[in-house]
Parts: sequence; structure tokens; C-alpha cells
Amino acid sequence: MTDDRTEMKARGLKTAELNMQKSRKADAPVQVKICGLRRPEDIEIVNQTLPEYCGFIVEYDKSFRSVSREEVKNLVQNLDKRVCPVGVFVDPDPGLPAAMAREGIISMIQLHGNESPEMIRRLQAAARVPVVKAFIIRDYEDLQRAVNSPSDEILLDGGKGEGKPFAWEQIRRYRQEHGSIRPFFLAGGLTEENLREAIESTGPKAVDLSSSVEINRFKDRQKVENIIRLARGS
Repeated sequence: MTDDRTEMKARGLKTAELNMQKSRKADAPVQVKICGLRRPEDIEIVNQTLPEYCGFIVEYDKSFRSVSREEVKNLVQNLDKRVCPVGVFVDPDPGLPAAMAREGIISMIQLHGNESPEMIRRLQAAARVPVVKAFIIRDYEDLQRAVNSPSDEILLDGGKGEGKPFAWEQIRRYRQEHGSIRPFFLAGGLTEENLREAIESTGPKAVDLSSSVEINRFKDRQKVENIIRLARGS
């Protein structure tokens, strides 16, 4: 009986994965977010390669990629309009991201701290741009909590921008049990070497990368180009 159950579970996972892959093929190519921009040279790279999103880590002193509100404002002035500027915040005063959104500096807000559902709702009302809530996925319960978030989008990560992957099989399990999962950004330990596997295994709406498209802590155009080509399946 145990062997039969194991085989049935394996078949179920395989079926869910095949269905997900078929669905992904019918959809638009996976989108790309390049995060941690901080220099005019980074803007040039993004303008040349055109990912769908680019991220700015706003006033978070623990990150060497942190930039001030004014720095973001100056950088996005030269950003190609086809690229969506995303402000990334960790437990901010809600007034900062809301003000940056209302001023037109950013077109999306990403929250990467311990922000409550109530704060997310208040920020959605105040900022009137999409709000992405990032979740660290340690177990299946974390994934369930992410799926139930009131945020406009969710981002699934293995850490707070630390380049750590998580157990992707949690997503396959959720699809098996529920039939589908809400669209999500996938982050955490994504590289040129594992990006296609990550996309085929999880079926994300978008992938989010930072350190893996850098050389010596600076964004590298060739690495960004490679990632975009892989994500779009070309």
C-alpha cells in the first residue's frame, strides 16, 4: 500500500508539472525584473536590454545597493518608459513609498519586510500603484500565507535579497492540491545555470535577479542579456 501511495503521489506531481508547463507555453514569455540599480550605468544597461521591471532598494542601510529617494528620482528620469520602475522597501514608513508613487518616481511598490496585511491595504489605497509583497518560503505554510496575501502581486524568495533558493517543490505541491496558484515573481538564487529549470519547475509570471547579473558588485550588461534571453526562451 505504501508503494502504491508513493507511486500515485509521484504521478500526481508529474501531471501537475506537465499541466503547468503546457499552460506556461500558451502564455506570454516569463517577465524579468533586474533589481538593485544604483548608478547611471545601470540605467543604461536596462535601457539597452529592456527587462519588464527594474528595482531600486530605497533607503535600506543594510544593503550596499541602497539609494535615497532623490537618487531614485534622478535615475528614473533617464529610464526607458517601457521599463517599470519598482521601489523596494523593508518595513518602511508607509508615507515614503506612497509619496514616491504619487510623484511618479516609481510605478510599483515591493515590500520585503514584515509588513502586515493591514499596512498593505492602506498603502494600496494611498499609493494607487500595484503593491508586491515578498515572502520568504521556508515551508508549505509560508507559501499558503503568501498566496492569501491582499497584495496585488506576490514574490516568493529564499531570503531577504540574499540570493538563497527555496524548495521549489512546495509550488508543485500547491498546484497539485489546488489545481493552480496565483501569478508570482520568483526570486532567490537564480542564475544562468538554473534559470530554465526554475521556470519549468515553477511556472512564474516573472523572475527577479540582482547579484547573479553582477561582476564585482556592478551590473553587467552581458549577464543581463543572457538572463533575459533565457527567461524569454530565445
